[in-house]
Amino acid sequence: MPKENYDRRMQEEIAILCRDRAPRLLLHSCCGPCSSAVLEKLCPFFDVTVYYYDPNIHPREEYDRRAKEQARLLEEMRPAGKRVGLITGEWDAENWFGLTRGLEDEKEGGRRCEVCFEMRLMKTAEAALRGGFDLFTTTLTVSPHKDADKVNAAGFRAEKATGARYLPSDFKKRDGYLRSLRLSAEYGLYRQDYCGCVYSMRKDS
Repeated sequence: MPKENYDRRMQEEIAILCRDRAPRLLLHSCCGPCSSAVLEKLCPFFDVTVYYYDPNIHPREEYDRRAKEQARLLEEMRPAGKRVGLITGEWDAENWFGLTRGLEDEKEGGRRCEVCFEMRLMKTAEAALRGGFDLFTTTLTVSPHKDADKVNAAGFRAEKATGARYLPSDFKKRDGYLRSLRLSAEYGLYRQDYCGCVYSMRKDS
């Protein structure tokens, strides 16, 4: 069975949704580098606000560093000539440890990562509803290390649970990841060398 082409699906939805106006979109982001190329793709069509939600980043200093880089990028970057808003979520590592109890030894990309996608996208959907956004999506699919099927499945579950509309994506397509590398160099962004949680720091993951 052929895999879903989420990038094409996103483009088709944009053609319909953005025909007459720029809908308000809440973009979940885990870091500045991941959001850079994604903003270039979305800002010509949407009124975008970034939701930096990385509650399980370890240690707290790493969370703060990524948050500052995200804010700096939005101050310096004007994709499609637009200023992009920012909402910063709370750091909450204890909740993460509770959600992943029993999954500590999972390899990267396994069930523990699916729990992470679920947690982040559910919170983003809830924030989109509170803020009156037309829809939400995530930068997670720009990474070649993230399974777009699993990320999008979590997004659609969040849509079903909350009623907030989810925009599917595969932002690594059309050289999205390569563009994020170039933009990170252009803006001198800090690029972390591990995904984020304490488990992803393990050398055997």
